[in-house]
Amino acid sequence: MATDETASRATRERLLAEWRALLVRVRDGEEEPPPEPYGEDLIGRWSEPQRHYHDVGHLEAVLGRVDELAPHSPGADADTVRLAAWFHDAVYRPDRSENEERSASLARRALLEAGVGPERTEEVVRLVRLTVTHDPEPGDTAGELLCDADLAVLAGTPAEYAAYAAAVRREYAFVPEERFRAGRAGVLRQLLGLPELFRTPYARERWEEAARRNLTTELGLLGSQTGEDGPS
Repeated sequence: MATDETASRATRERLLAEWRALLVRVRDGEEEPPPEPYGEDLIGRWSEPQRHYHDVGHLEAVLGRVDELAPHSPGADADTVRLAAWFHDAVYRPDRSENEERSASLARRALLEAGVGPERTEEVVRLVRLTVTHDPEPGDTAGELLCDADLAVLAGTPAEYAAYAAAVRREYAFVPEERFRAGRAGVLRQLLGLPELFRTPYARERWEEAARRNLTTELGLLGSQTGEDGPS
């Protein structure tokens, strides 16, 4: 039976191989720095101890959803979206509000140094910043692809969603319970207030109903814990 350490090492090796292949595909020149140090730095960031949801498991999940959605997202440059997935939470401190902006700055600095062209790099920066709102403009196929992949966790089974919500709570363990419930309820209401959680037809058809059911259930539980009414 594999130990946690073995599983972790296998995950890191698998992710590093994916990163290496991706960077070789997208960069402009052949005589560029080796891809491994950049991948190792990113994996190290995603493995930081303050992460319980925004960790390597989330990175793998988002990359997997990009792979799933890409054939149904004509017009989107899937490799550029994959780069954005690698960087979208590369800087993550639960007690800070500028994580996406710092992640975007890291993407610009690292990708240009690693040999990725300025046009693709700036598109990655734009996509990373888009994960602040998850609200791409109509016709932004790359933005739709990234945002749907990032939000796919909302459509998990009840057990998967409960594990996700518990992991988010652990990341915010420093926040008092009453304050956390109020803030979390606000996030859930904002999501439920969107006309559509998912923008690609494929994701909307398969995930929208389950995601709304999960969000509504969690909001109702938060309301019952505070003595407030759940959503009508």
